[in-house]
Amino acid sequence: MTNRLRESLHTAAADVPAYPVYERALATARRSRRRTALAAAAALVLVALAGAALPLAGTPAVDPAAEAAAALPDRVGVPPLGSLHATDRPRLGPASVIFTGQAPRLTYGDEGSIIAVVGADADRYRIIKGEIEAQAGEDTVLSPDGRRVAFTSVGFTNTRVEIVDLVTGRSRTVTSGVAGTAMAEPAGWSPDGRALVVRDTVPANPERSAYRQVLSIVWLTGDRRTRLADDHEGHGSPIAFAPDGARLAFQTGRTVTVADLDGRRLSSFTLASDTELAGKGAWSTDGRTLTVTRRDGDSWSLWRIDAATGRDLGATGTPAVSGVTAIRLLGWAVDGTAWVVAYQPAPHAPAAFDRPLEMEQRLAYGNVGTVRVLALGRGADAPATLLTAPRDVVAIDVSDDVIRSGRTREASPPRVGPRFWFWTILIPVLVTGIAAYRCRERIALWLDARRVRRARGRVDVLDRKGWKIE
Repeated sequence: MTNRLRESLHTAAADVPAYPVYERALATARRSRRRTALAAAAALVLVALAGAALPLAGTPAVDPAAEAAAALPDRVGVPPLGSLHATDRPRLGPASVIFTGQAPRLTYGDEGSIIAVVGADADRYRIIKGEIEAQAGEDTVLSPDGRRVAFTSVGFTNTRVEIVDLVTGRSRTVTSGVAGTAMAEPAGWSPDGRALVVRDTVPANPERSAYRQVLSIVWLTGDRRTRLADDHEGHGSPIAFAPDGARLAFQTGRTVTVADLDGRRLSSFTLASDTELAGKGAWSTDGRTLTVTRRDGDSWSLWRIDAATGRDLGATGTPAVSGVTAIRLLGWAVDGTAWVVAYQPAPHAPAAFDRPLEMEQRLAYGNVGTVRVLALGRGADAPATLLTAPRDVVAIDVSDDVIRSGRTREASPPRVGPRFWFWTILIPVLVTGIAAYRCRERIALWLDARRVRRARGRVDVLDRKGWKIE
């Protein structure tokens, strides 16, 4: 190569702008890391949205055969921290028990009630948000097969009756068609679960200074509705269907009425003082007699009366229950044992329960400290405790299938629920991802500087070994 050509090439090379290798490499690395960080952040957001949208996803199949092993837990606990909702996946399936109260995690917002739902065969808990001071077994009722919960929910303008299917996760509202209702609440299920008794509270005058209650039967398929009573006085008064589902009994004031599904009154009679229709399980298994509770001081016992005339047929032969505000008959087990809810008085309840008192007051939140489910065996000396509940659990309902089976199981209520673990894992991941994204430039510079130091270290090592580096 001649000197002139060499000089020409050097001149041409000098005119070529220098390529910023280091700076462009840094920029490329930063772009790659930025895209990676954005992809990671998007993935985290999708995970979070998936968790939030999980309850709204399609309905999976749930095996109803789980109810074959349905049993009453020997104790219940407050809903665990991070409980799933009844509409969340995985679906709960049929339930054995629902309960309400003012214990921790049984309220939300301004005294709204959380309805706790316990699985039929295991300690799997779900929750439903209901109206203020919801009372399981009174205005919040579990269907006979444990599959559905009917409760009062708050709408945009007024309350409404809502039903949640624990197997499908779907919910629906039902209405009795009563005009001008101020409050609507479910009162009881038919034995086949095809109809629901709804109690409407409506103004008795234009000034809305007084109210009356209307009882109706609402069939869940079709538009059939039957009016039972137009001036019902009995908030907390039970609705008892006969085992064949063709008749039902309800109490208005001191009067018990037996009617058919078309609303025709078959019989009506007045109860003696300190006597109440026993509960949703008031009918005998043969459908011939009704059971009432009779109070003697602070002791409550079960008595039989004729369903047509109200004639006293004597005691049932089951032990009395003492030291309670009231008892409610849930039903009869296959061995003839009566299952009752016993309402324990609150420590500082203002009422005296060994004296005449309206049933509504006996079951009120401020007067009940906790509840127990008792078995009253015929000829037994004392009640047997089947289920206990924490303090401030003030109302409970049990599915008819569980009552009839008479099965109980040892329970171990969980302390935390699936939502707790989901957010426990997701939140640290989100925080880490956000922190990494915000510090991405510093991290990129640190990684680049680290690579440079490693490269220089390798050069120094080779130089010390006598290698020629060009």
